[in-house]
Amino acid sequence: LAGSIIGCFIALDMFLFYLFFEFMLLPMYFLIGLWGGPRREYASIKFFLYTLVGSIFILIVMIGLYLSVVDPVETAVQMGLINSASDITPQIISQIQSLLAEGELPSQSIVHTFDLRFMPDQGNYVSGSWLNIFSENKVNGISLRSLSFIFLMIGFGIKLPVVPFHTWLPDAHVEAPTPVSVVLAGILLKIGGYGFLRIAYPIFPEIANQYAVWIVGFGVLSIIYGAFNALAMNDLKKMIAYSSVSHMGFVLLGIGSLTSEGFNGAVYQMFSHGILSSMLFLLVGVLYSRTHDRRIDSYQGLATQLPLFTLMTAIAFFASLGLPAFSGFIGEIFTLMGGFNSPLIPRWLAALATFGLVLGAGYFLWTLQRMFFGKFWVRQYEETLQDLTLREKIMLYPLAILALIFGIFPHLLFDVTGQSLAELLKLF
Repeated sequence: LAGSIIGCFIALDMFLFYLFFEFMLLPMYFLIGLWGGPRREYASIKFFLYTLVGSIFILIVMIGLYLSVVDPVETAVQMGLINSASDITPQIISQIQSLLAEGELPSQSIVHTFDLRFMPDQGNYVSGSWLNIFSENKVNGISLRSLSFIFLMIGFGIKLPVVPFHTWLPDAHVEAPTPVSVVLAGILLKIGGYGFLRIAYPIFPEIANQYAVWIVGFGVLSIIYGAFNALAMNDLKKMIAYSSVSHMGFVLLGIGSLTSEGFNGAVYQMFSHGILSSMLFLLVGVLYSRTHDRRIDSYQGLATQLPLFTLMTAIAFFASLGLPAFSGFIGEIFTLMGGFNSPLIPRWLAALATFGLVLGAGYFLWTLQRMFFGKFWVRQYEETLQDLTLREKIMLYPLAILALIFGIFPHLLFDVTGQSLAELLKLF
């Protein structure tokens, strides 16, 4: 699982990316299906099928790109213009691209590729191919490039997840053991956002521009819908799962805005959510290990018995709802700035997203008030509860410190991601 995750983030070849993307399915399926809760079989199969369906959409686009894109370096070697890839020059690449555009490149000399570095450059597309920007290939009036972009949106949107493709997530989180929930929320969801920025947007920039309002619309829908569901949940783990849907909506809002603030905010939000969701699910696991009950209404006045646990939970809740000085605030404020500054997005749509912040404060603070304040009471459990152990402190304290550090010093991440995202923005 760890190798597949790392492979997805470092792959420069779309076939390898897809391979690692698929490899993640099996270990997660077995981790949930073998060690999960009472409905683990249902949750693991649902997770597997949803992700598999999304992968099929990505596979279709990958095949279309392979048949449309040419590797100019290997093609030059095949034609005998150079002896090896190390001999390539910009002039030879321009020569190959000119022959491609004019349709004069011999078919036996063409070397197709999955290399993601060549796919954004329209000069590397075969003239008249399926996904050439100048081709008129359409299906029911929709260009194949638009259709391919939509397919990628569905494939990566399921993984992110985006409403209405999110229903696998609450079930998977509720049934998964705590360590699996941490990996699922902390890392796996981010591969969906990474796929948007690494594959869909660089390869289809003009389509991303065309569908910006729709993308942001689905992001805002995820923010509001996820927040309302979180507000209605009595299961603490399911509440956090729906809060993840809401927070990932901010990622889609930032990406869809096509602004520097939006892109940087989306990446920051993914990074921050990785820290905070891991902390939240660890806290649920700590409480569940003592009482075997996740119902919010089963607890009251926990602060009197568990002061350190209460402190860690308060930090995680405040950081997740976007309190200044925590990392969650930076990600959300930048994505909202991107939405308001984007000329492609109606202001009312960005304003609607701010309502999600109010709802987020509502479900986190309401849960905090119900579970931790008042007279101590735990349903069907009257013994004194043990506060955080040394092992639990070692897990939780670093996450709380990271949330604070990246909330006060956001440049630590912006300095790393800013240049790459600036290069991506040049495509629009």
